[in-house]
Amino acid sequence: MKIAIACDHGGFPMKATVVNVLMQLGHELVDLGAYTNDPLDDYPDFARYVGQAIQHKQADRAILICGSGVGACVAANKIKGVRASVCHDNYSAAQGVEHDDMNVLCLGGRIVGEEVAKLLVKAFVGAKFSGEERHRRRLEKVLAIEAAADSAQ
Repeated sequence: MKIAIACDHGGFPMKATVVNVLMQLGHELVDLGAYTNDPLDDYPDFARYVGQAIQHKQADRAILICGSGVGACVAANKIKGVRASVCHDNYSAAQGVEHDDMNVLCLGGRIVGEEVAKLLVKAFVGAKFSGEERHRRRLEKVLAIEAAADSAQ
């Protein structure tokens, strides 16, 4: 699977761990930064990079890391086609994909430790959208909300 990864300074220390896990699992990476630990960078910029990679089909999924994961998640969800969530447990990281077709995992580099982050990444990339009728129906409703918001602008 082709996976984009990006982080701001709050997620920079965790980025190498996530990259290593993805490489060990055999995924193709699209590294969208940060490439240095710059305390003046901003998570919305990296959320935009990830969102554009999803929109333009340069990546199937993405992992976005900031200090808490929350700001990156909020910003990423403003981008059409992105379904991002902060996850701190394996169940949510897998179930978000299986039930909700989540395509961006947001991690809090200051919230979860390295070992938990490894497990979350494995759960996220190992999951597949179930396609069950109830999950398709709910996803269609989410997409309709997105389309209505888009047309209202």
